[in-house]
Amino acid sequence: MKRIELEIIALSHTLSQSHNYAVILQERNGVRKLPIVIGGFEAQAIAVAMERMNPNRPLTHDLFKNALDTFEIDLKEIVISNLLDGIFFAKLVCVLNGVEHEIDSRTSDALAMAVRFSCPIYTYEFILEAAGVEIEDEEKEPKTRRRREKQSIEKTAAGFGTFSEDELNQKLEEALQDEKYELAAKIRDEIKKRKESSQ
Repeated sequence: MKRIELEIIALSHTLSQSHNYAVILQERNGVRKLPIVIGGFEAQAIAVAMERMNPNRPLTHDLFKNALDTFEIDLKEIVISNLLDGIFFAKLVCVLNGVEHEIDSRTSDALAMAVRFSCPIYTYEFILEAAGVEIEDEEKEPKTRRRREKQSIEKTAAGFGTFSEDELNQKLEEALQDEKYELAAKIRDEIKKRKESSQ
């Protein structure tokens, strides 16, 4: 079966299920996108890794990565291998002493691990045909909404100068708890900038 490489391009709220998120994958050499609904915890696990954030204590996926690293097991790739009754199935392809091993995984967990290992993500043509969507030109309304959201975040970020470092750390924790990952990234950048300027 023909394999197709994907990359994560976005995380967003689902319209139909307010407490869930969708991770959007796109084929590397094409326009088809593959949206997969995931839970809030998994969305946070993916976002934290994508934004290069360092939680005070390791998240579950960080723990699993640390364990694999400790025992010199390499995560070579993840494969979204099947789609049955609307449920995606995935496998972690690990290498130990030159031998490949496949480990069954929830797709959301596999994606969280792929981000941590910077390993490729693959799927098969039949999955993209069944669940993929083709969006070449996005409508103006979503662009306008994203622009407003970005301006709101930038406006909030502009006021960080009035906060102490302790207050910024508190704001960062609140943003992560509220799953406002873009705002959390802005706060993290402000904290980092202050630390660098004080050295």
